[in-house]
Amino acid sequence: MRDRTFFEQRERDELASIGMPSADSRGRAFPEPEHDFRLCFERDRDRIIHSQAFRRLEYKTQVFVNSEGDYYRTRLTHTMETAQITRTVARALGLNVHLAEAVALAHDLGHTPFGHAGEHVLADLMATHGGFDHNSHSLRLVEVLEERYADFDGLNLTYEVREGIVKHSTRYDRPRVADFHPEEAPLLEAQIVDFSDEIAYNCHDVDDGIQSGLLTVGDLEGLDLWEEHFAAAKSAHPVADFTILRYQAVRRMLDFLVRDLLSNIEARIADAGIETIDDVRAMKPRLAEFTPDTKIAVAMLKARLMKRLYQHQRVRRMGAKARRVMSGLFEAYTEDPHQLPPHVVRRAADDRPMPRVISDYIAGMTDRFALDEYAKLYDPYVKV
Repeated sequence: MRDRTFFEQRERDELASIGMPSADSRGRAFPEPEHDFRLCFERDRDRIIHSQAFRRLEYKTQVFVNSEGDYYRTRLTHTMETAQITRTVARALGLNVHLAEAVALAHDLGHTPFGHAGEHVLADLMATHGGFDHNSHSLRLVEVLEERYADFDGLNLTYEVREGIVKHSTRYDRPRVADFHPEEAPLLEAQIVDFSDEIAYNCHDVDDGIQSGLLTVGDLEGLDLWEEHFAAAKSAHPVADFTILRYQAVRRMLDFLVRDLLSNIEARIADAGIETIDDVRAMKPRLAEFTPDTKIAVAMLKARLMKRLYQHQRVRRMGAKARRVMSGLFEAYTEDPHQLPPHVVRRAADDRPMPRVISDYIAGMTDRFALDEYAKLYDPYVKV
């Protein structure tokens, strides 16, 4: 049987010089025996997939609340799409696919119910209690809140995956970054997750927005990133119906962005003379970036989506509902913490401040659980 040593050597032989070998990991906070035939980043990926937080993503909002329809992206399907793009980019650059995929699969674990609207509400509610942002909470989940092992809290992931979770985006001012050598740029495996995430949500929010009827082709008029690829789809499939053309345009747009990202990273590596992982870590600003023209095109698309989709009346009403529900839950639990489940109350006995315990509990809720819990607390006709 091929053992871990075999796979570590094969991995080292296949990686580019800037790819992170599993055997060179800085390790885990709590030492564990290595597996006989699985590499450390593979184990991290699988621990994330088997976590409760990962399963809950199925019923957490991406843009549309789950009850709006079965065909819209959820936080889970978005995460899977991000991971797929990440694997493609990592493999093409000769990076460690297992490490990149683990960071991608974990990057949204800390999202609240009701998407970014929910995160903004919880950030406001926790402003005087240490704050809240989903990247930091993703790290908190894998380090503290997941309960799977007798000898330690959390999932005991490797340093590199935990670093990637908290540092994959451009904001390095989170308090927890201080624990991961803030003077170092993240590994390229982590940097590409930020762009894979952006590619996934920009392209697929266009797809879902048009599918829902909240976004029209007219709303995207004047955006080269959309018009060029929609025209190419119509040229290639002149008799196809609009549903096919929409999918083909989104598909072409996604492929273009991936290719642009790859070619620009390659060019930046060559221009900066990057040859080693230490070179990657010393390079600030980060290596991963779109070409200048594409960066502008992406920014224009995001601005249009903000104006025509994310600020649409129906989406704003969903956001307003999120604010009422999450504020109501926080207020009720703060007034009487014993309305929380006993196992949650016990966390405060472990010297965790009660506001953080309440925040952890609410952030872990799915959309439908939050709505059900709100009804139980405030609707006198709903059984508690």
